[in-house]
Amino acid sequence: MLLFTPGPTPIPENIRKAMSRPTIHHRTPEFERLFEDCRSSLLALLGMHEVLMLASSGTGAMEACMTSLCTKKALTINSGKFGERFSKIAESLKIPYVEIKNEWDTPASVEEVISIIKNDKDIDAVFLQACESAGGLRHPFEEIALAVKEVNPDIMVIVDCITTLGVEFIDVHDIDAVIGGSQKAFMLPPGLSFIGLSEPAVDLIEERNVGYYFNLKTELKNQRKNTTAYTPATTIIEGLYSYFEQANQIGFNYIYQQTRSRSLATQEALREIGLKIYPKNPAVAMTTIIDEKNAESIRKVLKSEYHVNIAGGQDHLKGKIFRINHMGAIPIHESAWVLNAIELALEKLGIRPFDGRANYIFMKRFYGEIQTKNCFGQLG
Repeated sequence: MLLFTPGPTPIPENIRKAMSRPTIHHRTPEFERLFEDCRSSLLALLGMHEVLMLASSGTGAMEACMTSLCTKKALTINSGKFGERFSKIAESLKIPYVEIKNEWDTPASVEEVISIIKNDKDIDAVFLQACESAGGLRHPFEEIALAVKEVNPDIMVIVDCITTLGVEFIDVHDIDAVIGGSQKAFMLPPGLSFIGLSEPAVDLIEERNVGYYFNLKTELKNQRKNTTAYTPATTIIEGLYSYFEQANQIGFNYIYQQTRSRSLATQEALREIGLKIYPKNPAVAMTTIIDEKNAESIRKVLKSEYHVNIAGGQDHLKGKIFRINHMGAIPIHESAWVLNAIELALEKLGIRPFDGRANYIFMKRFYGEIQTKNCFGQLG
């Protein structure tokens, strides 16, 4: 079965082997060296002042950032399940918040964000997604962060980059916290989250000193010494070390180019065979198709007949969309097969005859976009 859901992504053989080695005790010099290497690689990837690794899914990192970086009132941007999650976290923590709520295909408006923070002086933190994976939408998060900082540089800007980190370059100049997760572009099991932090964010964390398990001041103190406050996700960190061994060799600029080219080529190919891209501003991390009549039937045929597992929709989009992953080092022949399988499924359902058009457009666009390197496949 080809796993093409936007998380969890498939785990490559080299990472599986690394995680199958005998477990290292986390209070040893051996693990501290491993942790230090992973921490150094994450700092280089993020380009931020500090980084933390937490034994949690990305939701844990979202809660930790809300607890530590919002002192008065939050502004949350809800264009899907994960923007909604920031609002629910604020509500559960009894933190006052204002929510911008959009349709799941609609990105946040810079103007609306700025209007709200200018008219509500209590807002001291803005929470949003880079990619809202519920619909495959990309927010203009860099522009929002810049505009917020121009109004008030003391407002914390927290961006959930769980489906963006390792997929594309992230300009962190105006961002105070970047959240990542292990089960996306890093091709690891769920259970490890990352938080990149700006210097002002670190200052606020150390001043506030809140929480117990998600006390980021305590974690910073320990992780600067290449250990953790509590038991870390040792096996996943071994896998992360293996991921960085090869990703650093290949180079992230090349990985970003490959991922973008694969994503754009997929979108063009699917449009060419009559399918409609759902979000107004599609993310690089995934392609989302809306077909209210056939989406679920297409998914079922893909899984049962062609052994391709893609994701459907949630809530009001359940049965109306399907989502195809582009995160991680996906071999080009696998992406090509998914497109062939979709076209075959359309034929099986009597929607469109198969003529290989999707794969033809995909290959033409992809190889026109970028000169491939054999080494990219080494991660897979």
